[in-house]
Amino acid sequence: MTRALALLLALLAAAPLHAEPEAVADYGSGPTRLRVQGAADIASFGPVMQAFTEANPAYAVRLEQWNTNALHAVASADCRDGDFDADLVVSSAVDLQTWLVNQGCAQPHASALTAALPPGRIWRNELFGLTAEPAVIVYNRRLVPEAEAPTSRFQLLDLMRAPGKRYLGRIATYDIERSGVGYLFAFSDSVQASTFGSLIEAMGANGAVATCCSAEIIAGVAEGRWLIAYNVLGSYALPQADKNPDLAIIAPEDYTLMLSRAALIPRGAAHPEGSAALLDFLLSEAGQTELARQRLIVRMGENGDIQLRGQSAASIRPIELSPVLLLGLDRQRRERFLTAWRAAFAPR
Repeated sequence: MTRALALLLALLAAAPLHAEPEAVADYGSGPTRLRVQGAADIASFGPVMQAFTEANPAYAVRLEQWNTNALHAVASADCRDGDFDADLVVSSAVDLQTWLVNQGCAQPHASALTAALPPGRIWRNELFGLTAEPAVIVYNRRLVPEAEAPTSRFQLLDLMRAPGKRYLGRIATYDIERSGVGYLFAFSDSVQASTFGSLIEAMGANGAVATCCSAEIIAGVAEGRWLIAYNVLGSYALPQADKNPDLAIIAPEDYTLMLSRAALIPRGAAHPEGSAALLDFLLSEAGQTELARQRLIVRMGENGDIQLRGQSAASIRPIELSPVLLLGLDRQRRERFLTAWRAAFAPR
């Protein structure tokens, strides 16, 4: 059995047998209906689909909201069977998207807009980065004193090691076995940061909570169930912080991972011309403006959506679309990584 096949089978086994989207919404009334399968909240991605159908009245869009791992399992099965349901697949788990492209599951698209993309946001003319979404620290400013708010991984470590155990069981992050983007961020941390081993060890010792999804984690911090959340997508945290002054967002000073949510056109898309039109819209000035309005493009720095504390733009570490992303999906490497994670988060 090849490693690629073994990984596919493992991911399929982890997903529901009859996977269904978490939510579905329809936009526009054009005669050609495009089906978009996305690991993106309808609340934020839906208005972008609405803008597309208004600018392109020949199309309607059915947008499906999926969990990253379930989406990948469905797309992988469709690729294996040669029977794709989607016209566009969009996911924050860009390593899994890269895997699909590497398995021949996507078809190429080239235009003036794709040609203008920087190298880290395009791979093989088959995978395209649409957004700019940082991995951030979120805390409840009503319950965490300003002096204790961790502005870096080093400070987060110090907080968890401090006497008194004030933060015991009150720090949350993604469950990397249930969340594709959670695994991506954690593995990227293991490559970027010398603190990674110490960080997960301290989280385990402090009874940190590993849970599924951005919305659940952010809501838990807002409610005070958890005080701090680590490695949360800033694009989901910002709209909630706009509505709730108790939520504060920090881009870590040591480095901040920056994700570009990636789209691919499936090899057997029913409406490839419509897929190309939608992809080009998302990359156009109009599409990028709407993505920014929905906080799927997050501006960093002075007068931006998130201020940078004591760091420069050089501290932003983009997760680039490239074969390097496949390293974390190597079967043996992935299992070793998950084993270390499980050991750290095992009940004590």
